[in-house]
Amino acid sequence: MTKTKTKTKTKTTKKGDKQTTGGKHITIAIVAAVLLAGAIAALLVLRGQKMGNSETETILIPTGSDYAAVVDSLDAHSCIGNGAVFNTLARLRHYRDNVKGGRYIIEPHANTWRTLTKLYYGNQDALKLTIGKHRTKQQLCEYLGQRLEMEGDTLLQLLSDDSLCAAYGHTPQTIIAIFPQNTYEIYWNTTPRKLLDRMQKESDRFWNNERRNKCKALNLTTDEVTTLASIVEEETNKNDEKADIASVYLNRIRKGMLLQADPTLKYAVGDFSLRRLLNVHIEAESPYNTYKHRGLPPGPICIPSAASIDAVLANKQTDYLYFCARADFSGRHNFASTLAQHNANAAAFHAEMNRRKIYK
Repeated sequence: MTKTKTKTKTKTTKKGDKQTTGGKHITIAIVAAVLLAGAIAALLVLRGQKMGNSETETILIPTGSDYAAVVDSLDAHSCIGNGAVFNTLARLRHYRDNVKGGRYIIEPHANTWRTLTKLYYGNQDALKLTIGKHRTKQQLCEYLGQRLEMEGDTLLQLLSDDSLCAAYGHTPQTIIAIFPQNTYEIYWNTTPRKLLDRMQKESDRFWNNERRNKCKALNLTTDEVTTLASIVEEETNKNDEKADIASVYLNRIRKGMLLQADPTLKYAVGDFSLRRLLNVHIEAESPYNTYKHRGLPPGPICIPSAASIDAVLANKQTDYLYFCARADFSGRHNFASTLAQHNANAAAFHAEMNRRKIYK
């Protein structure tokens, strides 16, 4: 038998071909590296861009706003220097679909990327809200509605709801006491209920054990002390007189006398500008008219200061039952223990009012 040999052909690659293929790979890698470096450089350049505003701007983004509304607001405050750059960075930050309402302060020429990050996470800036001597719930709610996102009318409805007020331990007449005079840091888009929760905490903090024990010593509740303090608040802005004025009313309460507090009469008739009270005012039918109804009115006639509340709690011991504004119009008062002495003080004051032609 004859064996047949089979030749196997081996395909070889020329040395030059190997170099050409390797060169292509190197070239692609170099190009990719250059492109990547360029992209990184471009991103760094983009992330280094600044906002367009030259002054500090406060931006309010209403709850439920979309990206277009944010851009309009920023643009209205000249905060967007380059729209294309801002939109590109907003996409990279994924902010376009993650708008969060709030109040944001944009510093002059702030870094755009950091600004978008701030907006993305909703790191808003609180505002300083000062609660002062508001006389009515309407005044307070109007004030808050002008400074916060909430509607004043919505808050007023809550403060007039019996069950809601009861949940905070108050009535619609006393709920205003939940707002101690002070300056607070509040987020602009705080909801009415969150605001009330915050104020409840502030009120609880104010009415510490020391103050509550003083209330018990007077046999008054915190709301009753607040109500009496609101009358003192309206009577004078002289802190050094407040304890004396409080003593007059405390003495009258103990003796079962009518308080006959002029500020409650002004509250009853709804005219706080009155300088001279007449018989027609005294006859006004209202539970706040302490010329006709014994004891304290149903609730505070304003939000009193801590100084007025502490003046009541001081429980200063005097025998005063009356006081009257001094005839020199200094804002101070003359105090009296007897009606005869008080009438003499009042006559001098009214004579000066006549001389100055103050008739109402």
